[in-house]
Amino acid sequence: MTVAAFHPRPEPAEVARVTATAGELLEVLWGRASTAPASASQMRVLLTLEHQDGINLRTLCDALSSAPPATSRLCDRLVAAGFVERVIGKADRREVRLHLSIRGRAFLDELRARREEELQAVLRLMPTGKRAALLEGLEAFCDAAALQIHDKGAQPGDRTA
Repeated sequence: MTVAAFHPRPEPAEVARVTATAGELLEVLWGRASTAPASASQMRVLLTLEHQDGINLRTLCDALSSAPPATSRLCDRLVAAGFVERVIGKADRREVRLHLSIRGRAFLDELRARREEELQAVLRLMPTGKRAALLEGLEAFCDAAALQIHDKGAQPGDRTA
């Protein structure tokens, strides 16, 4: 019996609880897939740089809600590992821009491939109709989460096509 069988229109609290459990299970599955030489904090840096290539340290600190010394140390380790490159600004030599290196991008690509293999093994165990429903729900979740992250204060449905 599923949550929806009890409540045809599940409340956000119920969905949040099940989604949190799914997130925890994903962490376990992804842990199996990881041969990562990067910590969870370092992964957040890599993923942030992937989406905001060329940002400076201050912007990265804001994105991570982290203090500059801690963020700088994270970047030092990632530079030493060859995953991140620091580039001195052309207009202002005091500004340093952060970029994923080719090795950093390859690392993320390989990690994603291993994670997807773990997920596919689980998804193969699900009935086709449930996989379709999961896909539809996750697409809507991703849209709403992106809206909340990128357009703070906006509500899902506020966007115009």
